[in-house]
Amino acid sequence: MKVTRPYPILPSGATGRRALMPVALVVLLAGCEPLAVTMAGVGGATGVNHALGGIVYKTFSEPLPKVNQGTLAALKRMDIKVESVSKEHDGTKTIIASANERKIEIELEPISARTTRMRAVARKPSGLWDSATATEIILQTEKRLSSS
Repeated sequence: MKVTRPYPILPSGATGRRALMPVALVVLLAGCEPLAVTMAGVGGATGVNHALGGIVYKTFSEPLPKVNQGTLAALKRMDIKVESVSKEHDGTKTIIASANERKIEIELEPISARTTRMRAVARKPSGLWDSATATEIILQTEKRLSSS
C-alpha cells in the first residue's frame, strides 16, 4: 500500500524541519523590516540628509545666530580656516572656508525665528565632492549647539 502525503511539496521529518526553518525565519523577520527602517531613520545619530552631489543638509531647532556661533566654533575646533562670512538680503548667511585644499561653503538659512536650515558643501581640488567632511561639520555644529 502506497502512502501519499497530503502536501507532497513539503519535505517530512527532521530534514523537512531544517529545510523549512530558514523560510519561517524570513517570514518572521519580514515583519521587523518596517520597524528596522524606522529605527534607522529616526535613530540615525545625526539626522543629516544627503542630496545628490555631496551636498549635506540639516535643519536645527535653533535661531540662526545660535547656529552661526555653533558653526564657527565647530570650524575653529576642526582647524578649518574661515575666509569670509556674508549675509544676504533674505537673512541667509554664507560661510566660505578652506582646509587641506578643500573649499567649503556653508549656508545658514532662517526657516523661522527658531529654526535654521544648514547646507554644507566641501569640494576637493579635483572637483569631487567630500560629503564626509561636510557631514562632520554638521555633526560638530550639532555637538556645539547641544553643549551650549
